[in-house]
Amino acid sequence: MKKIGLVGGTGPESTLMYYKELNSRIDKITNSKQMPEINIESVDFRKAWDFVANKNYKALADYLSEKIINLKNSGCEIITLTAGTMHIVYEEIVKNTNIELVSIPKVICEEILNKKYSKVGMLGTIFTMEQDFLKKDLQNAGIEVIVPEKDDRELIAKRILKELELGIVKDTTLKEFQQIITKMKSTQGIQAVILGCTELPLLLNPKNCPVDCLDSVELHIQKLIKLAM
Repeated sequence: MKKIGLVGGTGPESTLMYYKELNSRIDKITNSKQMPEINIESVDFRKAWDFVANKNYKALADYLSEKIINLKNSGCEIITLTAGTMHIVYEEIVKNTNIELVSIPKVICEEILNKKYSKVGMLGTIFTMEQDFLKKDLQNAGIEVIVPEKDDRELIAKRILKELELGIVKDTTLKEFQQIITKMKSTQGIQAVILGCTELPLLLNPKNCPVDCLDSVELHIQKLIKLAM
C-alpha cells in the first residue's frame, strides 16, 4: 500500500475526518489486516487564512509547497491538500514542487460527469464561491456552476469560519443552509449542490440536503483509498 501524505490544519476538524476515515475504511476493506501509513503536515490555519484573505498567493503557495516537499521526502506517494480553499494555489504548488497532487476539484468533476448533471450549486468559503479555482474544471467540461446570492454567500462564509471551522454545528445554521439550497433549486434549477468546503459535511449530508449532496470530502477520501491501494 502506498503511503499517504496530508497537508492538514485547514482546518483541524476536516483533518480529523480524513485521518479517521482513511484508517477505518482501509482496515475494513482489508478485513482488519492492514491500515495505511499516513503523514500529516499540519499548517498554521490562521497564517494560511491570512495569506488567502490578503491575496498573498505567492506566500501561500510557498508555505504549502514546503509542506508538500516534506511529505514527499518522508516517503509519501499519495499527497493531497485537505481543504478546498487551499486549491486556490494548486497550480503554483505543482509548479513549485513538480509533484502531482490528488485534486479535490478534479475528483468533484469526475463525479458530476458520471452523474450527468448539467447545472450544480456550490457552497464553500467566500473565496471558493466567488473565485474560479474550484469551478474551472467543471466549466471546462460544460457544467454550469451556480453560487448563492451575495447576502447568502456572506452568511455561509461567516458560519463556516465562526462555527464549522471550530467544530460547532447548530440546528439553526442547518436550517439557514437548507433554505439557501432550496432557493437555488427553485430559482436557478440546480440539480445538486457541491459541498466545496471540507467542513461542510459536518452540517450537511445526503439525508438532510434538499438536493443531491456532493460531499467533496467523501469523494476525495474514496479517491485517496483507491490510489493508495
